[in-house]
Amino acid sequence: MKELHADPLPDKEHHEGGFRPLSELTAAHEAAKNVDIARGGPHYGQFIEEIRGLMDRVRLASPSDELALEAIGMLKELNDKLDDAVVDEWSTPSWTRFDLPARGNITLPPFLIDHIDQQGIDARITFRTFHLGGNSAAHGGQIATVFDDLLGMAAAVHTGSVTRTASLTVDYRSVTPLNTELSVRAWAEHSEGRKVYVRATLHDGDRLCAEAHGLFIVLKPGQP
Repeated sequence: MKELHADPLPDKEHHEGGFRPLSELTAAHEAAKNVDIARGGPHYGQFIEEIRGLMDRVRLASPSDELALEAIGMLKELNDKLDDAVVDEWSTPSWTRFDLPARGNITLPPFLIDHIDQQGIDARITFRTFHLGGNSAAHGGQIATVFDDLLGMAAAVHTGSVTRTASLTVDYRSVTPLNTELSVRAWAEHSEGRKVYVRATLHDGDRLCAEAHGLFIVLKPGQP
């Protein structure tokens, strides 16, 4: 992999699609240096985990009227407090914290990256109760979300450039279980000009749960 430098994180005026530092951050994750993981503070990971725990419980909750009203009041109070902590998308910790599952992004099922380089990404993921599709299986849309995120990362690291999804096809081969650590592999097969062809697999042990292939496009300078 070519040497990647630690440029400042993008802002609204100089974002190059919002993904410019991704390859730099992943390289820093691999090298365990040259990246600031303090954004959000030392308690951010626990904060995100409690939110995930809330999402899991709400997914299966059937509250009484009394409990629903009590929870509504508590949530309103919490939302009012969190209003004071809201920042713009360029300042949020939830896309820079490679020390946390899924970079601290609660919109993604939590995954941990074991290795990343230009040859691909190896990660572990656990679909939680919140990601339930039915009959104790993960929702197919959640699986596609993970593939899209990791394939985008693989394309960015492979090219050293900003990319966006042009197409993504997911083939579901068997049931993907909840609350089980699974393995994900994502890699770029080849590139042609601005086109980057990518693939990914999701396994439960030796059993293939799903696989994906897609096309990502390297953005032109200044292209959103």
